[in-house]
Amino acid sequence: MDLVLSAVATGVGSLPGDDVDAALAMVFDEIPDLPHLPELPARGPGADTIGRTAAQLVDLPVDLQPSGWRLVDRVGPDRRAARELLDSDLDALIPVAGPGYDGPLKLQLAGPLTLAARLNLPRGGRALRDAGAVRDIAGSLAAAVGEHLDDVARRTPGAGLVLQLDEPALPAVLAGRIATDSGLGVLAAPESSHARDLLATVVAAAGDVPVVIHCCGAEPPIRLMHAAGASAVSVDMTLGVDRDAAGELVEAGCLLWLGVVPSLGPGVPPSPRDVADPIRAWWRELGFDPEQLPASVAVTPTCGLAGASPGWAHSAYRLARQAARALAEAPEGTGR
Repeated sequence: MDLVLSAVATGVGSLPGDDVDAALAMVFDEIPDLPHLPELPARGPGADTIGRTAAQLVDLPVDLQPSGWRLVDRVGPDRRAARELLDSDLDALIPVAGPGYDGPLKLQLAGPLTLAARLNLPRGGRALRDAGAVRDIAGSLAAAVGEHLDDVARRTPGAGLVLQLDEPALPAVLAGRIATDSGLGVLAAPESSHARDLLATVVAAAGDVPVVIHCCGAEPPIRLMHAAGASAVSVDMTLGVDRDAAGELVEAGCLLWLGVVPSLGPGVPPSPRDVADPIRAWWRELGFDPEQLPASVAVTPTCGLAGASPGWAHSAYRLARQAARALAEAPEGTGR
């Protein structure tokens, strides 16, 4: 299947509410060109990105503590509950993307650096402080990627899978801004080349499945994300994107997923033109031919929609789809 990952709209992953069937129906209705498996953190621990991903780690059991998810020696009830929740979500895919469905489907997992920054060691403290633990997490996550893709493919045999690795903590990790448990210090930053290699290990585990690396933090390291093997980088455009780096990625054939639709409902909703015009203006600043824009860009909300109202989640996806269509039909704009 030739997957189209540009000139489309998609979501970051999280949505409000606790009804996965309703969320799937909304996703496939509002963003049919690139739907995704919803994450519904309102259902509690194990339904969020960190808990869902941690529960899938291979040979690295976790449990849930007041301080968050922790690496432990043996599988316990917290991990089992998170896995059961994911399995039920994957089963819910079958009526909408099971046999007979031959379109794309995006999945999301936390990336290795963000996971290491959020998981705790058995005796306390972030796993990020222990280089051996970070390597183990990356290796375990790579194995989990293969298993997860296989689990989804069994349920949706005709779907063209796309994997998104969520790395919201990546800028803070690279800048040495992750605080210790006491809050009195920070954890040492890894070498950027080492961070790239950890990401690359997980990306490579996806095989032929395209991988998007998403970072909705400020100053996303898009060169590093692309160097790790990403087919596309997904960023919050409203926080600023390094134009020189973005130009290099476009020239290298890497796609840009631009978060432009507000994640929380504004007082006055923007129009599709309000969403598309900043992308057109930014593209002109990059100096590329407008006709190249649709082949290089996709449209998303600025970040996940877990904090939005259900009504705005529908509106945000509809706006993203309409803006993507406007960019495809009129990359230069239609004038005033």
